Amino acid sequence: MVPPSVRGLFRKTPTIAPIPHRSLLSVTGSQASEFLNGIVASSGRVLYDAFVYSHTNPDGKKGYILEYDSRTSEAPPLLSMLKRYVLRSKVRLRDVSEEYDAWAAWGSEKESHWETTRRWDPARSAAIEPVWDSEENQCPWGTTPCILRDRRAVGMGHRLLVKKGSLPQESSTHEIAPSSAYTLHRILHGVPEGVIDIPPMQAFPMDSNLDIMGAPNISSRNKTFWISVCSIITALGHTLTPAPLSDAPLDITPQFPPHLDIRGNIPDTDKGGAQRVRPRGTGKLLTSTNGVGLALLRLQHVRAAEEGQVALEFDLDGNDNGSSWQVAHWYPDWWPVLPAEVVQ
Repeated sequence: MVPPSVRGLFRKTPTIAPIPHRSLLSVTGSQASEFLNGIVASSGRVLYDAFVYSHTNPDGKKGYILEYDSRTSEAPPLLSMLKRYVLRSKVRLRDVSEEYDAWAAWGSEKESHWETTRRWDPARSAAIEPVWDSEENQCPWGTTPCILRDRRAVGMGHRLLVKKGSLPQESSTHEIAPSSAYTLHRILHGVPEGVIDIPPMQAFPMDSNLDIMGAPNISSRNKTFWISVCSIITALGHTLTPAPLSDAPLDITPQFPPHLDIRGNIPDTDKGGAQRVRPRGTGKLLTSTNGVGLALLRLQHVRAAEEGQVALEFDLDGNDNGSSWQVAHWYPDWWPVLPAEVVQ
């Protein structure tokens, strides 16, 4: 349930915004489909979280465009890495980042005919996976060239590729917002994206909720005794005293750097006693803005925080010298209910 103090951050009008930090690769050739099917992994650590658009070039030849985060990371450059796997395949790879821009559009009533309440199937694999309603066997992501239904979360809208420097057709009916509006939009819907939220060479798909967001099947990943999840967080101020979420608007907060450690501190109710030992392990602050953000948290810490046993906190300087900010988590409305045996 979205806390009342955060509801005012949601845009109430149809909106389009450019998606920041994106690069684009064209994949064409008679074996383009087979090539992509072979490189999209179903397990292991994430190198890139990418979107695949259908595309038709000016010559009428069908192919695909890969959209991915262009920021430098520990992962090898995507274009040079893919070229190593082409071998003798009839595939052509080309960077088209200077030909197209990536945009997001959301908030239109037209999306309601395909965006439905999520249904879940926890039985096919160790992961909890969405069950898509059949629409004449149409792909849940749509089949229109250069347009994707963003099914990662209910309410995310569309992703679009448009000619460099042009505006999407929706610009006549939607409010045009900056890229920061898209970042806030996906945070409010609990959607991690890119190298900050899904660190290349480090993150596992299920750690970043890719299983419930409709990514390729990752059933070979087993759930362990604890599981990390991306939860929306809000910093409630410089205090070590637990503070509940309220109807009051969020205070203006500083911009937090990513990957700060989030601890589960035990509140010290016995003023005369010694400091008690903190729970083992930490979470990580990911992308944040406007006082809200995403965090990678241990489910054990989440359960303990909900029961009032720990307070989730992070320090701006990392030295635990009193500059702590408290974190309050919540679950997006569209998430599945996790089985009790997973959360414990």
